Amino acid sequence: MVASSHSAMAFPLLKYLLVFTCFMIGICSAQLTNNFYDRTCPKVIKTIKKAVDDAVYRERRMGASLLRLHFHDCFVQGCDASVLLDDTPNFTGEKNSFPNANSLRGFEVIDNIKSQLEELCPGVVSCADILAVAASEAVGILGGQRWNVPLGRRDSTSASLSEANSDIPAPFLDLNGLISTFSNKGFTVQEMVTLSGAHTIGLVRCRFFRDRIYNETNIDPSFSAAMKEECPFDDGDDNLSPFDSKTPMYFDNAYYRNLIESKGLVHSDQQLFVDGSGLTKRQVIAYSKNFGRFKHDFANAMFKMSQLSPLTGSDGQIRNNCHFINPTTDE
Repeated sequence: MVASSHSAMAFPLLKYLLVFTCFMIGICSAQLTNNFYDRTCPKVIKTIKKAVDDAVYRERRMGASLLRLHFHDCFVQGCDASVLLDDTPNFTGEKNSFPNANSLRGFEVIDNIKSQLEELCPGVVSCADILAVAASEAVGILGGQRWNVPLGRRDSTSASLSEANSDIPAPFLDLNGLISTFSNKGFTVQEMVTLSGAHTIGLVRCRFFRDRIYNETNIDPSFSAAMKEECPFDDGDDNLSPFDSKTPMYFDNAYYRNLIESKGLVHSDQQLFVDGSGLTKRQVIAYSKNFGRFKHDFANAMFKMSQLSPLTGSDGQIRNNCHFINPTTDE
């Protein structure tokens, strides 16, 4: 079909708007493709999926850990595997930030995958792509919907402790703070509610919910009493409890039913269903009644998140070891 003169004139403007949008919100998938490794490492997807399947079947909690690793990576500098970098004499990585210290896990699963891929196709597959595929597979195993993961990310040569402390959504945020934090990464209010549903799986430390169970009033009394047994007032900072007390190891919509019952464990979760929350409250109710809608929306939101500011082309590097930047040739 031959384009009309009007369409031909409109195309440059459309292209400009797409580029401008990519620049403004840091989401640009033009250089990520589904067939990126078809020639250079054709078994990459199969290798990652099998390793994740094995890890999650050994320990179901690992599914939430792998999803969280990818989430915390993408919210700091984009999806560039900066979260995996260990501290060096020259910089402090993101692992020791407030949201991550003594909390992030699953590194051994990523290391195992990287080791296998280095044997199959040395220096080809990035740690950032491994994280992205692993997250999708982990959610799928636990009952959610896998999402398409275009590939071609490269790994960063830096990390940011300060951004990890400031950019990752904190469990004590009020609703406006949550909206602002997600908006800064290009997500709508609706997508924020959807992505918060990641807390349908996984565990959280006592220090992050103690203030809620002892001081807040919009909490079910019996639930609060049970949680106080798990999280004493002056002890047990690192005691673990599930975000979702109903089905913590299954990706479902019980998280949203908990919020309606005032059983959100951390302050930021319950904020989605506080008086006056309007749009978020209606969305919580909708998801509580329709798991199919939630898991579909979650997959779409994660697809978008997986494309936050990827390093592509000649930017960054393909790390030989996910924990360390490759040594330069003059070292």
